[in-house]
Amino acid sequence: MKPLHRKNIPTLPPRPLKIVQFGTGNFLRGFADWMVDLLNEKTAFNGDIQMVQVHSRKPAAGINAQDGLYHLLTRGFQKGQTIEENRLIQCVRGAINPFVDYPAFLALGNEPDLAFVFSNTTEAGIYFDEKDKDRTLTPEAFPGKLTALLYQRFSHFKGDPNKGLVHLPCELVENNGDKLKENVLRYARLWELPVAFENWLEAHNHFCNTLVDRIVPGYPVESAAQIQETLGFRDEQLVVAEPFHFWAIEGPDWLPEVFPAEKLGLKVILVKDLSPFRTRKVRILNGAHTCMVPMGYLQGKRLVKEVLDDPETGRFMESTIFDEIIPSMNLSSDLVVPFAHDVLDRFKNPFIKHKLIDISLNSIAKWKVRVLPSLLEYAITEGKLPLHLCKSFAALLVFYRGHYKGAPIPLRDREENLHYFDQLWKIKTPEDLVGSVLSRIDLWDQDLNLVPGLSELLIKEVKALLAAE
Repeated sequence: MKPLHRKNIPTLPPRPLKIVQFGTGNFLRGFADWMVDLLNEKTAFNGDIQMVQVHSRKPAAGINAQDGLYHLLTRGFQKGQTIEENRLIQCVRGAINPFVDYPAFLALGNEPDLAFVFSNTTEAGIYFDEKDKDRTLTPEAFPGKLTALLYQRFSHFKGDPNKGLVHLPCELVENNGDKLKENVLRYARLWELPVAFENWLEAHNHFCNTLVDRIVPGYPVESAAQIQETLGFRDEQLVVAEPFHFWAIEGPDWLPEVFPAEKLGLKVILVKDLSPFRTRKVRILNGAHTCMVPMGYLQGKRLVKEVLDDPETGRFMESTIFDEIIPSMNLSSDLVVPFAHDVLDRFKNPFIKHKLIDISLNSIAKWKVRVLPSLLEYAITEGKLPLHLCKSFAALLVFYRGHYKGAPIPLRDREENLHYFDQLWKIKTPEDLVGSVLSRIDLWDQDLNLVPGLSELLIKEVKALLAAE
């Protein structure tokens, strides 16, 4: 089997470097880089990507050994059809490590056709490190590295207003573009860079808030050998992704002209306000995930797909989404209903073994953010409690007992939460337990005993679950 590098594939035309990408991980390779590869094939975009390692001190030997090449395997379930597609991604040149070769990293700022910065440095990646005082040394924080690159570009092109960049951060934090810009400006002031540089940043760079959504499991360990045999290449950088993808961007009006992904039918949209799309994702996708964990687990299910495939629990989840979560949101049906159908397809993906116990991490905090708003707003708008959401809430309380039907439940949460529920279940009746949990303002930001009928309904459902053991 041939190794995968550029000598073993047809000669590719040289393309200018248009994108610097902070991050070499699975998500960007299965999301943004895939889009760029399609743009190169089907539009006049004509641009390459240079990856930059953010955290590691070691060279990116794997991706560089393959000259930036890798296959993306799209695997999933969409509109009643099973999807299996393979694509050789050819737009990535490789990865530079600033800790290994800082001058080479800074030289990226001199590239004349550079237009975009992509990033995915984890939720904790956009931060300011006041210890990065010397800009001649590689900064620890990603915004510090970016500031050094931008100042190199500003200096090299003498503040040319046409050499600013569009920044598309993919970190899953609210207002990611605003936070990235804020930290870049903090570095500019820490390093006492010229005011003219700050003015250039403000006037000629666009830091866009974005919302991204795609499940990218990464390297298919169990099936890699068989897949490589089919592809005819030894590819150690294989990436698997689901068919669904979505990228909402708060950006300048002209952005679709220079990044024409939407013209290809890709779900990349320019919006004025990300908040409805964020609400949609948190309440429907994340909320349904969090709801199904305790309910499905107590029913003996261990995978997301098992919950959806079972007639009883599958109907329960569909009703939860369409009859309770969606009516609780003040969003148009055109925005939420197609998304909800996509969510159910994603949950049924036969290629992803998504464990309920993995989703259960920190379920108390997740319930507050993802599910409780739907329960409370449904109660207000409909004048009654949402039965399925309340059943799931009761299941959550029983789930946190730590065992069910004689089998232990491997709970994962903050130690104080685990201790609290352990003690409650040892000494409290269901009536007292429900009242105590609902009164915890530190957990819910309010006393939920004040929600009419909620404590009575939860007590009834908790007792029913205990009686079913």
